[in-house]
Amino acid sequence: MVIYEDNARLRQSLELLLGEGNDFIISGTFENCDTVLNDIEDCNPHLVIMDIDMPGVNGIEGVRIIKTHYPEVRIVMYTVFDDDNRIFECICAGADGYLLKNTSPLKLIQSLHELMEGGAPMSPFVAQKVFHFFRKQEQPVDDEFKITHREKEILELLVKGNSYKMIADKCNVSMDTVKKHLHNIYNKLHVHCGTEAVAKALQHRIVRLD
Repeated sequence: MVIYEDNARLRQSLELLLGEGNDFIISGTFENCDTVLNDIEDCNPHLVIMDIDMPGVNGIEGVRIIKTHYPEVRIVMYTVFDDDNRIFECICAGADGYLLKNTSPLKLIQSLHELMEGGAPMSPFVAQKVFHFFRKQEQPVDDEFKITHREKEILELLVKGNSYKMIADKCNVSMDTVKKHLHNIYNKLHVHCGTEAVAKALQHRIVRLD
């Protein structure tokens, strides 16, 4: 894991929180993305925690650079910004998740684990902004993907920012069943991860938006 955060105290706090007994190995921490390609090459992370507003090369540009050269690296934005423009810039740049800095430590750890399992964690407030943005789009509902009623239910919960465990609880099924459904959904949508599934579901209005 690599952490990009210009606030030294927060950067150290994240190192302490995530570096002890949470299955994460922190291979590097940086205050900006000025040398992002060298950073990723040297540290070889599977996961990046990315702040947005940093001196020099900022987090959004950092995401673009990483995803262009290392598309397999999972990136979660960790920021105070919850305005529409920043959120959608990050998503369009390739971010795999978007968490606000008021996220509890436990929820942060859970979200990072879920991200590595193919999920697309978003703080509920952010998920609602994404949800309402696409709800306004005048696009016909697309049923070409042959998503079943149950799959649509699970996909809608994913779009709204629910974790795998929350989806399992709300649908009264096991986590394994949720993962199986999501695997089928990814195949039908021709995507590889939760973020791509959410984007495509919203773009084609596959899920209910009422």
